[in-house]
Amino acid sequence: MAPWTASSLTGPQDRMDVGQLQRLWSHLHRGDAEPWPEAPELQNAWLAFHNGDFQRATETGLGLGDAGMNVANKATSIYANYLEPREQHRHDLLLAAAARAEDFQRRQPENPGAWFWQAYPLARHIQSISVAKALTQGLGSRVKTALEAAIERCPQHADAHLALGTFHAEVINKVGAVVGRMTYGANKAEGLAMYRQALALNPDAITTLTEYANGLIMLEGLEALSEANRLLDRVATIEPLDEAERLYAASARAVLEG
Repeated sequence: MAPWTASSLTGPQDRMDVGQLQRLWSHLHRGDAEPWPEAPELQNAWLAFHNGDFQRATETGLGLGDAGMNVANKATSIYANYLEPREQHRHDLLLAAAARAEDFQRRQPENPGAWFWQAYPLARHIQSISVAKALTQGLGSRVKTALEAAIERCPQHADAHLALGTFHAEVINKVGAVVGRMTYGANKAEGLAMYRQALALNPDAITTLTEYANGLIMLEGLEALSEANRLLDRVATIEPLDEAERLYAASARAVLEG
């Protein structure tokens, strides 16, 4: 595997050890409901992820087989979405993670991460291709089905609720309420309900607050601006704890400042 682009957001003073990771685990994984890994090798893979060593996290996770599949796919997806500068390689990484997750579903169909880490990279892939292409490939329906499957298997999966809310919001924003409902099953009320559930499950997450704020604007327009700004004001008070949170916070700031 060729070297991946490194991130500079996590400095030496920010890097955590296994003990710190265990203390912060419930906060860091409130979104994906991933259980604490008992195996030292898996702990090391997750530690690499949280310290921003995404390539090492992916390679270590894949080396552990099914036990490391969720960390490998999460590391690949976060890296591709935020750090990979080459557009085609970015798509290749996202589609590879989604394909691994889909294959993982056949072996562990009750694992919510197997479904979520199919949906997340596919959704990120869709964001940078045309609506027509996404329709032709049936990608929107695959994302929605996978997210619903993740929630069915783990109702506490806040990130799946959040992503499903964003699915409804983005579809309606791109193609309109009527076409979105008929083609993708997108629905404003369901989208808002997903966002509210994500906020209830993971209320102090940068991702939850930012995605909810953006979704409100897409679904309700300017009349939601006050509530959206209130959510974004809360984001400014939250200190990121790992590389993924730092990347998301930096991305959110760039959008707001742009």
